[in-house]
Amino acid sequence: MTHDLAPSAVPADLSTVAGHLTPILGRYFERSWSHGDGHRLYDTAGRPYLDFANGIAVTALGHHHPRVTAAIHAQVDRLIGPTGAMGYAEPVVRLADMLAATLPDPIDSVMFLNSGSEAIDGALKLARRVTGRPGIVAFRGGFHGRTFGAMSVTTSALNYRTGYEPLLPSVYFAPYPAAYPEFDGDDERASAACLAILGSLFETVIAPSMVGSILIEPVRGEGGYNPAPASFLQGLRRVCDEHGILLIADEVQTGYARTGRMWGFEHAGIVPDVVVIAKAIANGLPLSAIATPRALMDRWGKSAHGSTYGGNPVACAAGIAVLETIEAEALVENAAVRGAELRTGLARIAAEDSRIGDVRGPGLMIGVELVKDGPGGGPDGPLAKAAIARAADLGLLVLTCGSSGNVIRWIPPIDVTAAEIGEAVEIFGEALRTV
Repeated sequence: MTHDLAPSAVPADLSTVAGHLTPILGRYFERSWSHGDGHRLYDTAGRPYLDFANGIAVTALGHHHPRVTAAIHAQVDRLIGPTGAMGYAEPVVRLADMLAATLPDPIDSVMFLNSGSEAIDGALKLARRVTGRPGIVAFRGGFHGRTFGAMSVTTSALNYRTGYEPLLPSVYFAPYPAAYPEFDGDDERASAACLAILGSLFETVIAPSMVGSILIEPVRGEGGYNPAPASFLQGLRRVCDEHGILLIADEVQTGYARTGRMWGFEHAGIVPDVVVIAKAIANGLPLSAIATPRALMDRWGKSAHGSTYGGNPVACAAGIAVLETIEAEALVENAAVRGAELRTGLARIAAEDSRIGDVRGPGLMIGVELVKDGPGGGPDGPLAKAAIARAADLGLLVLTCGSSGNVIRWIPPIDVTAAEIGEAVEIFGEALRTV
């Protein structure tokens, strides 16, 4: 297969493209997009790109998915506006039932909101009010959102926090058990060391009786695509049970088959107290959710939290179509199988390129860590940035992450095909060879 080596034209004056849009929003590419179809995103010149970014894991079924699109059109003709404060709407109730059915007992109660950040804020509010404890433990390098509460528990990039102090009080950070490079890829050493430091935190900084919640991503996303070892999540569950702390799983990016299981925490065989859900839930429409046992919602209390737009009927109709598609097309299994193929392909490239320090992650949530080639090594953010730019020129969209921006994240659609995996791996190999 050959690929066009000429980069897409980018206007010298970006204001001709951006118009009156704010310059604040960060963008991976300065391209203008026209439409999407299947697993391809098309620029305004009509050129297709294999989309393994999916709006950062949002369009998990690709673009213009027929089942989702049909559900949206049908619901638009019936009811668009939110009705949460007025009563009930059929797609909202139905999606809550379907979502609860995917979660383990005793999680059976769902509150719909609009974004991952908003849902994190809600989960933190729930934990403080229900437990009566102010303390929140989060993990270094974690990303949970940009709203004030979510930002207060986010440390994946200093810029997200700079200039906004003082942030939410009583937030404490513990090290995330990233096995590479500090522990030479040894999950169990990383797990034991980080659990020990968490124990020290409780002995020297804040008593566990003052902690209401521990918040973790089962796979650290923005911070570097690092999976938490099963033993670490199991250790957190034991700590929370011992001290009456709520364990909050941030499944915003890891949920919906992304890791080869419906939920990232399933790999560890644990059940969190609170699950935060967003991104893939409606394949691109704004929707998120907090899921807990009914008893926790009851203790939170009537009108303790709310949302004007949360649970929009059109977004919920799309959400129903997403869950129906995942079940009908066995996409949890597809993500696991295709993910194994992707890791194998990336490992082949890594075996021939010493600038790849690590290939990691479950299912279709894989991080490729790029390091400096030579004595001492170290993260190579400029190489990663150049690599994704080159891949885009060759027709593949992938993104970077990590505190040094040196990890390339692979988040293909969960219904990706083996042929598309092969195509993407070939393009990526060519991109690395030519940067």
